[in-house]
Formats: sequence, C-alpha cells, structure tokens
Amino acid sequence: MTDKIDAAKLTDRVSVLVEAARKAGADAADAVAILGRSTGVSVRLGKVEGTESSESEDVSLRVFIGRRVASVSATAASDPATLAERAVAMAKVSPEDPYQGLADPSLLMKRQADLDLFDATEIPAERLKDDALAAEAAALAVKGVTNSAGSSASAGMGGLVLATSGGFVGHYAATRFSRSTSVIAGEGTGMERDYEFSSRQHFADLDSPEDIGRKAGERAVKRLGARKAATGTVDVIYDPRVARGIAGHLAGAINGAAVARKTSFLRDMMGGKVANAAITVTDDPLRRRGQASRPFDGEGVAGEKLVMVDKGVLNHWLLSTSAALELGLVTNGRGARHGSSVSPSSTNFTIEAGEVSPQDLIHGLKSGFYVTEVFGQGVNMVTGEYSRGASGFWIEDGELAYPVSEVTIASNLKDMFLRMTPANDLDRNFGTAAPTLLIEGMTLAGS
Repeated sequence: MTDKIDAAKLTDRVSVLVEAARKAGADAADAVAILGRSTGVSVRLGKVEGTESSESEDVSLRVFIGRRVASVSATAASDPATLAERAVAMAKVSPEDPYQGLADPSLLMKRQADLDLFDATEIPAERLKDDALAAEAAALAVKGVTNSAGSSASAGMGGLVLATSGGFVGHYAATRFSRSTSVIAGEGTGMERDYEFSSRQHFADLDSPEDIGRKAGERAVKRLGARKAATGTVDVIYDPRVARGIAGHLAGAINGAAVARKTSFLRDMMGGKVANAAITVTDDPLRRRGQASRPFDGEGVAGEKLVMVDKGVLNHWLLSTSAALELGLVTNGRGARHGSSVSPSSTNFTIEAGEVSPQDLIHGLKSGFYVTEVFGQGVNMVTGEYSRGASGFWIEDGELAYPVSEVTIASNLKDMFLRMTPANDLDRNFGTAAPTLLIEGMTLAGS
C-alpha cells in the first residue's frame, strides 16, 4: 500500500476548495478529504462465503461567515467553485452559533510526529483466504467444537487530508489488518458460541491464525453447561474484553459535548473524585502504532497525552473547539471529523493497569461472577444507571467453578467506578483499552 500519491493529490484538492470558499465570500473555511480502501475474505466450513473490496474518497467543506456556519459534502470529483458557492449561500441563511469557528492558530500542529501507523505490506486476497481458513480449521480442531459461525481476514487503509484558511495543511494515513473466527460448541439447546480476533496497524503484529482459532474454540467449549446463578449482591470481575466497554462508558461520560448538553452523569464532577484511587485513565493520540493514534485532530490541533483521571480525580474533558468554547475552555485536540462536522472523541483511551494479577483478583473472592460477555442496551449516560445481560463463570472459593448465562448485572456507573480495582494485565492494542477489572457490590438477577 502507498499513501504518498493520494496525499499529494488530495492536498491540492482540499486547498483549492478552501481558496474557492474564500473567493465565494467565506470569512474562514476548512476542507477535509477522507479516503479508505479495504479488502476482506470470509469463509465458513472450509469454503469462501464472500469477498469484498471497497474504495472511497469523500470531500467535505465547512465555511464560516461570522458565527454562521454551513457544511457540504460531495465526491472528490465535485467542482470546487460550485461546492463553495453552495456552502456560502447556506451559511448566509443559517442561524448564528456563538461556539462555531476554526481552531486557534496557536494550537495547530507545527511538526508532525512519526507514529508509525502505515504498513506498506501488500496482502493478496489469496493470503487473506488462507489465513481465514487456517483460523477456522484450528478452531474446529478443538475437541467439543461442533460448527463454525465463520472466519474472516481483512486488510485496509484510511487517510485524512485537512486544509484550513488559516494556512494549515496536513495529512496522515493508517493501515489496519485483522483476523477473526467464531465457532459453536455443543449440540441442540446446549450450544454455545464464542469468538477471537486480532486487529493491528502492522501486518506482522497480528496474532497467528492458528492461535486465534484455538482460542475461539477453547472459549466456546468452556461455556458448555452454563446455568443461572442465584439473585443477590455479588462482586463482579470483568474480563478485559468486556472491561473495555466500561472504559468506553467513562470516555462517553467525560466527552465535552455531552457535558455541554448536560447529558453526562459526570457533568458536575470536574476536579472531583469519580473513581477509586487505584484508577488512572489516560488518553494518548501520539502512541506509536496505536489503534486510535493521529498526529493532529479533525481541526488540525496537535494533541498530547492527557491524564484524564488521576488516582480517581477527574482532570479533563475530551474537547473539540466548539465543545471547549461552550464550556469556556480551550480545545485539547480531541476533535474528530465526521464528514463535514467535528465533535469530541477519545483517542487511545486507557484505564491503566493496577498492581494485582487477574488470578489474584479471582483468588481473593470466596464467591463472585467473572463476566466474559455482556449484551443489551441498558446504560443510561444521563443518570449512570447500568443494567446488562451477562454470561461468564461463577467464582467459588477463589476458582472459576462453572459457566453462567442468562443473568443480568446492574448498578450505577458512578458507584462502579468508585468500587473498581484494576489488574495488571493491560493490553494496549486497542483504541479503548482496560485490564481485568474487579467491581464490588453489583446486583445480579438470576434464578
């Protein structure tokens, strides 16, 4: 794969768009081009079920007339002058928004960091097919696995080019490679399903197809014979796969746009204790080979690593320019481009590791619930109320005793963060990452 030719071509295109907007009467403008390419192969039971290849190249223009703003999106082939005239005409009749505007020039990226996000390795479709088949074969070889739900492998890249009327021009591209498999164990009403996957920026960093398949098969088999647990108050340990979801809820709660709209249960907690003192949370857009790394945000602002929560105390919101202005603050480079709009978003958002091993967390419980999967939409980000369907394993005398399914776990996220203890098994290979987490005193509804 290569990003250099595309970047040069698209840099010219967005720069022309910005200049056209100024000529059409805009006080300020920015333009962004987003490109993507991907190839994927899916298989099931040794046969190819689907292959797909996609390529996109979209352009959007945002114009400002005073505090009036309008945005238009189009294909890369659209006429710049026509697009600019349309955007300016829309802005002139739009209502004023006191929080709209380009980022302060002093905050823009001056020198681009090398984050090693792009891997030029070309992966032919035949290799993707072979990898998907190998992962599935390894899963089906696990004793107790009875069927396949499918296996896949993919390779792709995405890029962003941004130009502003203040003179900023920047671009970056990142690759993404993945492998996954999902299988079924057991028969009839006793069937259980599980999966494993690997996703990395560089092809050589992927877990092997054989490891992915084996882990998927072993996970599915371990779930056989699941039963309900008794209703009551229980200490819950979240496997890292589901602990990442807890980290995602925290990222949503400290999103500046949600705080400004008063739709976050942490909206009044800046500078206050929002989590156990064992909890430190970082957000780092500049991590090398990070899944959510970027040298600048959707407005050209250079971000830096932030300690969002320091030993339980909330230090920062995730901010774009508009969200920051609405809160009377300054953007911290977390503006994410969504077509022609910009809103705050986390980057490499991480609940940092603690000091105790996940095994010791388990051994420390006389009884408890080890959660490996949650489902349902029972999270209210306004109040913090949390209620999810769950499955996993019951803990007795410090050991995983038997699989559990068809139960619900509930609490309030405010209380969950305050009762949270992190293990030391953090895997940073995710845009939102967390180690194993112990949360004490949750309500379980079962039999």
